[in-house]
Amino acid sequence: MTEPLSRDGLTSPAIAAGWRLQRITEPSRLFGANGLRTGPDGRVYVAQVTGSQISALDVATGELVAVSPRGGDVVAPDDVAFDSAGHLYATEVMDARVSVLDASGRSRVLRDDLPCANGITVHHDRLFVGECRDGGRLMELDRATGAQRILAENLPSPNAMEVGPDGLLYFPVMTANEIWRIDPYAEGAAPQRVAADLGVPDSVKFDDHGRIVSTQAASGAVLRIDPRTGERTVLAQLHPGLDNCTFVDGALLVSNFSGEISRIAAGGEVTTALPGGLNWPLDLTVDENGTLYVADGTYFYAVGPDGRLHTLGMLFTPGYPGFIRGVAAVGPGEFVVTTSGGQVSRYVPAESRSEVLADGFDQLYGVTAGAAGVAVTEFGTGRVLGVRTGGVDVLAHGLAGPVGIVPAGDAAYLVAESGAGRVVRVSASGAETLVDGLSCPQGILVADRRLYVVDAGARRVLAVDLDTGARHDIADGLPIGPPPGVAPKPLKGMPPFSGPQGPFSGIARGHDGTLFVAADGDGSVLALHPVGP
Repeated sequence: MTEPLSRDGLTSPAIAAGWRLQRITEPSRLFGANGLRTGPDGRVYVAQVTGSQISALDVATGELVAVSPRGGDVVAPDDVAFDSAGHLYATEVMDARVSVLDASGRSRVLRDDLPCANGITVHHDRLFVGECRDGGRLMELDRATGAQRILAENLPSPNAMEVGPDGLLYFPVMTANEIWRIDPYAEGAAPQRVAADLGVPDSVKFDDHGRIVSTQAASGAVLRIDPRTGERTVLAQLHPGLDNCTFVDGALLVSNFSGEISRIAAGGEVTTALPGGLNWPLDLTVDENGTLYVADGTYFYAVGPDGRLHTLGMLFTPGYPGFIRGVAAVGPGEFVVTTSGGQVSRYVPAESRSEVLADGFDQLYGVTAGAAGVAVTEFGTGRVLGVRTGGVDVLAHGLAGPVGIVPAGDAAYLVAESGAGRVVRVSASGAETLVDGLSCPQGILVADRRLYVVDAGARRVLAVDLDTGARHDIADGLPIGPPPGVAPKPLKGMPPFSGPQGPFSGIARGHDGTLFVAADGDGSVLALHPVGP
């Protein structure tokens, strides 16, 4: 059986006899949505940090075109701006860069030494950039040479900014939960506070009446603030995770980390310009009640029977453990997770609570929890670690990119060694090859004496009989990994929000034998259902 799941040049998958393929969640139109800017052509340009691309949206038709595609020169773009010549300027938050794209798409790096470069705007062809970090700087860059003029230093995480009709540069400071302004043309000018006690503001734009419009990342509110009187109005209450906004054709478009773009009409009506979706997805787990959960980095979801994603937590939710990569259900509503920041944590979303079990690791991926305790894979060092109260044990070392992990009995584990193209059995006696000849194994699970492997490099799911070693493909040509011919650039992370980000096509099994697969190639979750003869 095959189903038409093709996207970005991927062929329709081939499904083995005895299995049925179903898409559980809809594919993502965008892989996250961050900076927004209305371009000189009237299209809305969307920076996507996780997707590592910039897309242009025609609001009237819904057409979406990648103007700086994944695998291109611009990496993890966070915000964009245009000058009068139509040049696009993009901040690359994970690479400390500001790059310029001309009308033909050719790029050059303007500056590569601006940690957490994020907010950017152009006013009368003068380019202003901010570093979204504690102690960040606000500066003007020469558009030709990149030479900098510092406006202010030691700022509490400045973000997306704009020059107001009064000629002052307004910018949110996220850590302070305020909006400030500064005279960008006066040497030695000091910032002034404009508004306080907000909902973690992360962008500032202006409407036709000279009023601030600001997205609130934590509260999900879109605020209008009069900078002269301080009067504030809630234009819309949206989902938390808002990032930026832009005006187009009299309406306000607002981005969300999930990739959703909302349209707020002049009269206040809210509609969806683009639906949200998954940024990756990463690891998956199923609890004792059969509910499927998805780790999507910035978000943690439960999947409803109708395939809808229900947000259990996100980056600005109280108690959220951080950018979640690996996940294992360990009890009703309770999980053990790994984060890109190097933590192993116990997470209870309903109680807005997490507890760090161990910290300080280099790129954690898979996690498993059972009678033998918690074990995780440390991609950066090639280790498998056992986490116990009061300490951490090294169970294996010298592996090439360990990712997925499952228990194998007698204090042993099976580990997907992505860099070596194999699955190994790790025990006190060392690492023994169980399955080799794979491309890039990531998610694995064991059930009924069968090992199921997501071979992300080959875009397939295969089963291996643990008694005979016989293997067969269950599904091939799945939307896993980047499109053919695309080599994504590393995503280095943006502390304190995340450490290095990387793919993890996880797999989980339902009580009826259904295999759930994280299809990060198109941002969906797939189900492989076993069917009778």
